[in-house]
Amino acid sequence: MLSVQSKEKIRIALYVQKAALHFIDAASLAADKRQIPEEVRQAGFSIDPDDLASIVRSHDLKRLESHGGLEELARKLSVSLEKGVCPSEISNRQRIYGLNKFVEKPSRPFFMFVWDTLQDLTLIILMVCAVISVGVGIATKGWPKGMYDGLGIILCIFLVVLVTAISDYKQSLQFRDLNKEKRNIQVHVTRNRNRQKVSIYDLVVGDIVHLSIGDQVPADGLFISGYSLSIDESSLSGESGTVNIENRRPFLLSGTKVQEGSGKMLVTSVGMRTEWGRLMFTLSEGGNDETPLQVKLNGVATIIGKIGLAFAVLTFLVLTARFLETKHGGITKWTMDDALSLLNFFAIAVTILVVAVPEGLPLAVTLSLAFAMKKLMKGRALVRHLSACETMGSVSSICTDKTGTLTTNHMEVTQIWICGEAKTVESNRLGNALKSSIPEKVMKALVLGIFLNTNSELVKGQDGKTEILGSPTETALLEFALLFQMDLDAEKQECKTIKVDPFNSVKKNMSVLVALRGGGLRAFVKGASEIILGMCDKIVGKDGESVSLSDEQRKNIANVIDGFACKALRTLCLAFKDIENISDESIPDNNYTLIAVVGIKDPVRPGVKEAVQTCIAAGITVRMVTGDNINTAKAIAKECGILTDDGIAIEGPDFRNKSTQEMKEIIPKLQVMARSLPSDKHKLVTMLRKELKEVVAVTGDGTNDAPALHEADIGLAMGIAGTEVAKESADVVIMDDNFKTIVNVAKWGRSVYINIQKFLQFQLTVNVVALITNFVSACVSGSAPLTAVQLLWVNMIMDTFGALALATEPPHDGLMKRPPVGRNAHFITRVMWRNIIGQSLYQLATLGILSFEGKRLLKLNGADSTSTLNTLIFNTFVFCQVFNEISSRDMEKINVFQGMFSSSLFMIIMVSTVAFQVVIVEFLGTFADTVPLSLELWGVSILIGADRTSHKTMSSMPRKR
Repeated sequence: MLSVQSKEKIRIALYVQKAALHFIDAASLAADKRQIPEEVRQAGFSIDPDDLASIVRSHDLKRLESHGGLEELARKLSVSLEKGVCPSEISNRQRIYGLNKFVEKPSRPFFMFVWDTLQDLTLIILMVCAVISVGVGIATKGWPKGMYDGLGIILCIFLVVLVTAISDYKQSLQFRDLNKEKRNIQVHVTRNRNRQKVSIYDLVVGDIVHLSIGDQVPADGLFISGYSLSIDESSLSGESGTVNIENRRPFLLSGTKVQEGSGKMLVTSVGMRTEWGRLMFTLSEGGNDETPLQVKLNGVATIIGKIGLAFAVLTFLVLTARFLETKHGGITKWTMDDALSLLNFFAIAVTILVVAVPEGLPLAVTLSLAFAMKKLMKGRALVRHLSACETMGSVSSICTDKTGTLTTNHMEVTQIWICGEAKTVESNRLGNALKSSIPEKVMKALVLGIFLNTNSELVKGQDGKTEILGSPTETALLEFALLFQMDLDAEKQECKTIKVDPFNSVKKNMSVLVALRGGGLRAFVKGASEIILGMCDKIVGKDGESVSLSDEQRKNIANVIDGFACKALRTLCLAFKDIENISDESIPDNNYTLIAVVGIKDPVRPGVKEAVQTCIAAGITVRMVTGDNINTAKAIAKECGILTDDGIAIEGPDFRNKSTQEMKEIIPKLQVMARSLPSDKHKLVTMLRKELKEVVAVTGDGTNDAPALHEADIGLAMGIAGTEVAKESADVVIMDDNFKTIVNVAKWGRSVYINIQKFLQFQLTVNVVALITNFVSACVSGSAPLTAVQLLWVNMIMDTFGALALATEPPHDGLMKRPPVGRNAHFITRVMWRNIIGQSLYQLATLGILSFEGKRLLKLNGADSTSTLNTLIFNTFVFCQVFNEISSRDMEKINVFQGMFSSSLFMIIMVSTVAFQVVIVEFLGTFADTVPLSLELWGVSILIGADRTSHKTMSSMPRKR
């Protein structure tokens, strides 16, 4: 979505452009006569790419006429408006007129992420300290021994920067791929006489593109033909309102949306030559906005950082004061070693601040969201907005469509009522008995009513077989009509289409007005059964003649419709009206003759019932909101497990006529809303969110679903049946239109939320222990047991490795057996506080005993006893965090080892952490101020670290009575 600033830039750019074009008409006409580049002529075209593009961009009708109009322009592009582009010409057209891709801002190189990481103030201070430490160290201790302390800090900083930069760089590449997939839409084109779907990236100049309601105009072009085509250009101009496209205003611009009607366009420019491409090139693309969870955690990080700063300052002051006391008030002579000690105190204070500032929190959120987005993409869900992942975990209500989401969206006609009788169509085969029972006149009206009044199209595939491109409902009707084996081309040539009134969700019907060969006009209409029946005053009788429709017959037909609906069939009525004289060529809305009622079967998707039950177990209420007949909706809802014995099913008109208080009373039990308008869905969502304080997810596929998708906490657009307008308004696009995928999104949303809670619990524990340990030790003994290098290594474990391990844990089925998180629930729960306090007290007590009684308890003697004890404290502290990380995998489960070994990434991080710790203690003592430990002391470190985790696990095991 474009920001307000971007829209303002576009509006100003368009204004300037239009003002300039006002003065260059003469120059433009002269430019038309300039010589065509030789490369273009040799390729078989006779119009320059830039000239062609500027005609549409400038909306210059005079220049279009100077080229001979649409037909002559198509000839100059060597394309037939009926046949379209030949596939063999595509590469040639791409070479001359360009690809339908925009020049993207190049990816930020890796060194830029390194540079960004190095901008952290605390890291800069540490680097300065390290450099000074190296200089002072060499001056006092000589080369190379004097540089070890400073070099150790530099190496740790290098590791922190490298790992953080690699992580950020990989995330940027992931989001770039997701954005590219988000923009990759499918468009209908005619090529070599065949209508087919192609990627928007494969579109070329000369293509004939088919447009219908909700589509995005994929390139700049000229209107060829269509009916009531209206375009929303607000994405370009920033101004609301629609533009009617006709022969006197045939210009279509890339990036705009089809608001009403349908039509065909000739592509005249693609990619960077389009209006959208030129404007986007002047706008810098903004980064991803922070999600609500990131904003909340940034606040937590700020508070923790301030506490850490206070502890760092206090630690430095205490260490300095104790040191000055040992110097007897400064009487003792000062040396360079003393300066190095003070510098070391400052480095420890800064490092405490580094550990205290939980920069891993935003990293963990981004990692978790990126990981979830990548997995959901593989699971057929495209997340368009980062915040959708975390919000989906809090959803308490899902308002879902029926067709295509709960059902397969593969429809077929199984029942038909015609000539006063209900007939069964088995396996989509018409027997001779059925054909012979329908008079030829009625059969002809039925078939023409289907083929003339449709947005779908019959095309021949590459294998020669007939294929139908269009909505599932119309595809089912066309497949049914094809079974009558009439000469459709001959019949259609006898009729000339005069006007088309496309389907929309308000009137729930579509109609067409045609001129008959024998004279006169005929209108065909089809749509929702109750609505079409209300428009009819006659029916086709058994002999094929129109007879008046009596009240008794109307009641009988209503019973037939209800009977079909109770069998979970979607019902449609078809009717016609002959018109002798008509002045304004408008399509009538009454006095029709009913031809037939058809029942269309759309089976429930496999696994939907189980998915609905999963939602119910997770505390998520599923409500069906559909435009279908209430009996059909109730039958499907019962089959899916949505409608229960104590649930309410209501029709849209009844719902919208209720007062706000009445709505609040029935909505908690409302499970099905049938015959609903988009405004009804929007009202339901608004009531759920604002009055009942629920977190609502809504599915939608039509243009008119956009308000409800936008109003909901999470908008879920259908990737197959959904229009581009619906997808643009949604947070998540369900690529397979399957309700099971929606449940999977909810599961991953909960996983993101829980994973961040795990990491926050782990990090707060480390913060508390590290701050208090160093501060207390400084106050009591005048030294810090954890050096700057050691603390930086702990910071690596805590931030980067901890985020990778805990924030990327995949979801488990247990997540969908808990109630959803409330809208205003505290992020740090009581269970988290219990775990943080319990783990912190255990670690502080253990490390305190080791600090003050370690030598006596472990019988450490000799000159290196202090170094050994400090190394043991460091080693124990690290293993406490390793097992704390394992404990944090599940905050409520007691047996935290369950499922751990099946998580490969978690195990890799755990093994890597332990391996690095062994290397640091045993081989990098010069840099890390450690000494090698005996096997017994290694065992002590591991046992102390594992004690609380193992105790937690053992206490969960059943005891014998």
